[in-house]
Amino acid sequence: MQTMLRSAHADPASPAGADGAASPPPIVLGGAQVRRAVIASVIGNGLEWFDFLIYAYFAKIIAHVFFPLGNPFLSTSLTFATFAVGFIVRPLGGIAIGAYADRVGRRKTLSMLILLMALSTVLMGVTPSYRSIGIAAPLLVLLARVLQGLSVGGEFATAAAMLSEYAPRGKKMFYGSFQMTSQAIALVLSSGFAYFLTTHLDRAALESWGWRIPFLLGAVVGPVGFYIRHKVAESPEFVALRDQQGHRTQAPRASLGRFLRERGDAVLCAMGVIIVGAATNYLWHTFMPSYIERQLHLPLKNALLGTAASGLVSLAGYPLAGKLADRFGAYRLFFPVVTVWVLAAYPLFLWVLAHPTPERVFAAQMMATVVLSLMSGPHPGMLTQLFPTATRSTGVALAYNVAVTLFGGLAPLTVSTLITVTGSNFVPAYYLVFAGVVSLLLVGLTRSGRRLRRDPHALPLD
Repeated sequence: MQTMLRSAHADPASPAGADGAASPPPIVLGGAQVRRAVIASVIGNGLEWFDFLIYAYFAKIIAHVFFPLGNPFLSTSLTFATFAVGFIVRPLGGIAIGAYADRVGRRKTLSMLILLMALSTVLMGVTPSYRSIGIAAPLLVLLARVLQGLSVGGEFATAAAMLSEYAPRGKKMFYGSFQMTSQAIALVLSSGFAYFLTTHLDRAALESWGWRIPFLLGAVVGPVGFYIRHKVAESPEFVALRDQQGHRTQAPRASLGRFLRERGDAVLCAMGVIIVGAATNYLWHTFMPSYIERQLHLPLKNALLGTAASGLVSLAGYPLAGKLADRFGAYRLFFPVVTVWVLAAYPLFLWVLAHPTPERVFAAQMMATVVLSLMSGPHPGMLTQLFPTATRSTGVALAYNVAVTLFGGLAPLTVSTLITVTGSNFVPAYYLVFAGVVSLLLVGLTRSGRRLRRDPHALPLD
């Protein structure tokens, strides 16, 4: 295997040797190997998003099935709180699984994660209602969210590392964008399922069994994903690193404290990259259906239709953004795109709220999707560029999960609570502006961000 992975076509911009060791041996791969690695990397991320989005779309029904407290606001808040729990445990899973992937390899880690995610998805789909088993029902839902949170904590980082380490020279951002494209596929499928079920089943059937169908179908991806991931070759850069370390089966352990001392600047920069995209993604694609139904008093199917269309736009938008980032520099594009979004978020909500109609909501969803695609398409490549091979999964997992937990997973609960407390329907706009400013400051003030803005192909800082 190791001999097969080597050749004379190296990527001189690869950061694999940025820890002071010699550069890794040159690597070239066949087309079939690369395609298999891309599929193996993105399939779990797609399953993660499919499950998360279905949960959010059916939040009101899940609240009634598992949290029937007689208070719609409280039961829905508990549903979003359970949704948020999956994110709260993500940093823990991310640190542990990211370190594991940096020690034993990307392939073994991704194979393990897909099975754990499938288990949590099927548990969500088969758990009986509160009326059937009482308090055990919400506890099982909580367990499913915790298991998924732990597994997906390392999923994005490990898959992003695999994509980056398989990508040829000059295409790191484009290959990384396929990780985001998997989210777009999940968005189309989940919103399509939700739209079909809400328009073809009555309320009783939907609450009784209809909402469970997507979870059960999503779990089928687990065995298929495991087979694909088990067959893929190990990341070539990880193989090269292991060769440099004397053919060890596992890389040596490193403490979290030492990692933060050495890579803390890169972690802060990576968090800045993710924060605005996470806030935008989770508000427009996860929270927006509930917002449109509750605050704007429009049918849920209108929101779901727009969300499905957003997914279709993103299918083309993410790879295009990756290509633009490879050509012009991802960190050079980051600042103008985020600045435009900070300036446009409030006027966009003002326009929709002035006369909330399905047409305006749909148009706003499309505008947000275009900006989100430009912001988030290069994210996996941008994050992996900040860390060397030896600590890449750990660094990406830590930064990504902390940022997504604080500004993404908690966003629906935070925004819905602030709307209730303040009575203002403009809270989502304020939230997006705040997230954008934080992102600009973190990327702009860190050494890593400034360096990559000057030199798009710079190696990680020592």
